[in-house]
Amino acid sequence: MTYRVCFVCTGNICRSPMAEHVFRARVEEAGLGGAVEVDSAGTDGWHEGDGADPRTVAVLEEYGYTSAHTARRFSASWFSGLDLVIALDEGHLRELRRLARTPDEAAKVHLLRSYDPAAGDALDVPDPYYGGREGFEHCLEMVEAASEGLLATVRAALRGDELKERTL
Repeated sequence: MTYRVCFVCTGNICRSPMAEHVFRARVEEAGLGGAVEVDSAGTDGWHEGDGADPRTVAVLEEYGYTSAHTARRFSASWFSGLDLVIALDEGHLRELRRLARTPDEAAKVHLLRSYDPAAGDALDVPDPYYGGREGFEHCLEMVEAASEGLLATVRAALRGDELKERTL
């Protein structure tokens, strides 16, 4: 069974594609590439069909990550095929939970930085779009820090699925 994670920001050109590529790298490094599918989307469709912001691409590539991306808008119909929907800030969290059609779907939505114990109460990943390169590097630092905790959560969920299959 494939475990599916989708990262969501506003336009799907800065934060969510960065989180997608970083987390996919963590999944591959952990040997879970065949068990975990990683994707991203935006709450709005302004940039549908566009590539990632050039500053996102530059930072990802400089730090050794892949960067191929095509922006798209999140659809409420996707909830049924996803295990986790990871919001990059409180605004996305609210919007995604509003889109959820059931309490179970809403329960799939979490903030990325909630997986970083060092984040404290500062759970938003600030939008770097209107700033300079340093904002994109700061975004990458936050995404990397939260990715380890998220990976641990996904591993635990996969172990739970393995246990269920063995007992059936």
